[in-house]
Parts: sequence; C-alpha cells; structure tokens
Amino acid sequence: MTNEVTIPLLPCASIDGIVNFYEVLGFRMMYKQRKPNPYVSLQREDLHLHFFEIAGFDPEQSYGSCLVLTSDIEGLHRAFAAGMRAAYGKVLVSGTPRMTRPRARKNNDGLGGFSVIDPGGNWIRVVRNAATAPEPATTPAGRLAKALANAVVQADSRGDVRQAIRILDSALARPQADDDPVAQVEVLVYRAELAMVLHDPETTAEMLARVERVVLSKDEAERAAPAFENAAELAAALR
Repeated sequence: MTNEVTIPLLPCASIDGIVNFYEVLGFRMMYKQRKPNPYVSLQREDLHLHFFEIAGFDPEQSYGSCLVLTSDIEGLHRAFAAGMRAAYGKVLVSGTPRMTRPRARKNNDGLGGFSVIDPGGNWIRVVRNAATAPEPATTPAGRLAKALANAVVQADSRGDVRQAIRILDSALARPQADDDPVAQVEVLVYRAELAMVLHDPETTAEMLARVERVVLSKDEAERAAPAFENAAELAAALR
C-alpha cells in the first residue's frame, strides 16, 4: 500500500468557532456541512484537520489530541504567533484557545515541540520530526534545567499546570550558588507563563520582575534571548 493519508477527526462545541480560530492560524476551510451532522475540514499546506460538532460539548473535558511532525517547529510557531497577533493583538497564552512556546521535550527524546489548544479543547501537538532533526538532543544539565524539563512534561505535554508549578516553585525556593543564570531566567519566565494560564497576573508580574534582576554576561544574555522574547510577550499580555 502507498500514499495513505491519516486525518484526525476531532470534537468541538462549535464548528464556526473552530473555523474562525484556525483561519487565524492560516488554515483554509475546505468543506463544511450542517446536516446530517455539523462537520468541517480545514487545511494549511500539508496539515489537514477535520472537526465534528457535539451539542453541549465542554472543551475543558476534551481528550482530543493529535501529533503534527515537522522539520521546522520554530517557523510554524512564528506563523501561528503572527496570525494571533494580527487577529487578537497578542499571542494567546492562557485560557482556551491558547498556544505554548517551542521547548525541548524530555518525554520526546529532548526534541522540541509546542502545543496549540484550540476552542474545542483539542491539543494539537507540534513536534520535531526525529528523522529530520539536525543533531541528537542533549540531556538537560544542572538543577534548574532538570526542573524545567520535568515541568515542561507536566504542563506542556500532560496539561497538569499545577504539578509543573510545584516543580518550579520547589526549585526556585532553594537557590544555589552554582545555578546557571540562563536556566534561572528560563525557569522564571516559564513560571510566569504558567501563572498566566491560571489567570494569576500578580504572580506573572512578580516572576517577570525577578527576571529583570538576574545578572547575565553578554554571552548568557544571548543564550537567554528566546526566554526574554517570551517574557516580552507575557508583559504585553499583562497590559
């Protein structure tokens, strides 16, 4: 057999809301029907997603999920983020829908990935295709880096934000002299992001303020650039 294609069929409360959201991400509606059952198909280049509507469906109780394998998670995230900024004035980092940032996934052999949680509560998990990865992923080194890796598994993969917060808070409560300042910035920014997910702007602001107090060398500041970019997005969302 050759040329088979598998397309996920995901639940939602409203196919209209699904269309509106995915068009922001650059998808096009390919087909839509109301009878005998509400159904819609969407496409963005080689990405195909189909949805069916369930009356009274609660997105918070959804188990819908699928994997998207790509060689360019950063490019796809940038495209989705640009669409969100154009439509909403910001990248959605809390509530439903929302999008996480690309991060290494300990439970995916250290390869990078991010997730889109759509209006139906479905987790569209974008992960780097191992066959196209430029080099083997490295194992996190250092106390804070390991805590961050464990927290990412809990929040970005399992959706257990509170457990991820417990991991990060425990690590932040025990500072050590040899802690990597770049990892400290990354942990603080991620903690701020998780606070936004839980609609806790006070903690988000507190963590971002702590980021500003971390002393970095020029080289360390360059390595922390992606975290500072995320911090700027969070600060903009607070305003």
